[in-house]
Amino acid sequence: MSNPFNLEQKLKEQAKERPAMSKTVRNRIDATLESLPESPVELNIEQVQTPRSRRVRRGLRRTAGVVIAASALGVTVFASGFVSPALANSLRSIPLVGSLFSSIEADMGLRTAGNEGITTTVNRSFAHQDVKFNVLETVYDGTRAAFLVHVTAPNLNQGMYDNGKDIVKLSNGVENVFFDVNGSRLDGGLFYSSAGANEPDTLLFEQVIPTDHTGSIPDQFEAKVKLTLQGMEHEFELSVPFTKSTTNTRNVQLDTVVNNDLYTATVSKAEVTPITTRLTTSIGLNRKEKLTAKEEEQLRDIRFAVYDDQGRQLTALSGDGAYEGNQLKWESIYATTSKDVKYLVVKPFEVDDNYAEDVKDHQFLKGMDMKILLP
Repeated sequence: MSNPFNLEQKLKEQAKERPAMSKTVRNRIDATLESLPESPVELNIEQVQTPRSRRVRRGLRRTAGVVIAASALGVTVFASGFVSPALANSLRSIPLVGSLFSSIEADMGLRTAGNEGITTTVNRSFAHQDVKFNVLETVYDGTRAAFLVHVTAPNLNQGMYDNGKDIVKLSNGVENVFFDVNGSRLDGGLFYSSAGANEPDTLLFEQVIPTDHTGSIPDQFEAKVKLTLQGMEHEFELSVPFTKSTTNTRNVQLDTVVNNDLYTATVSKAEVTPITTRLTTSIGLNRKEKLTAKEEEQLRDIRFAVYDDQGRQLTALSGDGAYEGNQLKWESIYATTSKDVKYLVVKPFEVDDNYAEDVKDHQFLKGMDMKILLP
């Protein structure tokens, strides 16, 4: 593929006057040149949730914004003083070296995917009039299908979108998002977010695969993602290819039960990949057969914090719950902290402080910790 910036020639000219660059930097530039698109795009990711269903559901609970760090190429080359200002401008115009997922600080699972090289570069563009969506990169582990989309539009400026009536965040200007696989639309579990002030024009989409669909979705599939932008009648349809990037899925069927005078908590299933952890849990009121509305609310305010064998808390991403008898059963999605985790500790806690992720000691239900050994 042709290089619009003639980087190879400029690097050779610079090499005559400067010390030779390291082999690591050279390899990264070579890899970038091989993957250049027809025209350069800026890599840029915010948070909105699909409408709630009638079931109990909680959405993404991440810190505000997803921070994108500098690429290895930018840090190594520019900090070395190796390049001229003209060449520096050229290099800044090409895609970041490596996976953009590796710089997502709010999600250790996606960051691991980027660091381990288990993401897929896509670079597909879909345009209507002068609005363009460019699908940059995907990752799929059987539980979560995540992808990055850069948006270009004349009425989009630094993440602020003019919908004709008001100026809103880009993520708030996106509507009616649907994720179809093999002609079947997945119900719920689709979230999207933006990088905030630093990288405002790229959206991070995540589709959690429902457990009743996991067996029917192949390791490779093409998703049809349909969405609209406020102020436009056109429905965009993005064709996004996914390939399952890891076979290291650890499944644990168990019946771990703890209780105190008031509650009984259980963990019945754990499914852990290097990217995503899915837990099936329940919390029930003792000596009750059927819950009143007040008791349902009481159970709804009890959640499960999860910690790995190093004491790191897994980021809670989403959850879907349903009442059965005297229990509230949860299927919850968390970001995996490490591919080598040996066990998890699940700790029920009472929600306060507006669902803050940082759980205080007084919130935990004492004596109800559950240790889950992973194979």
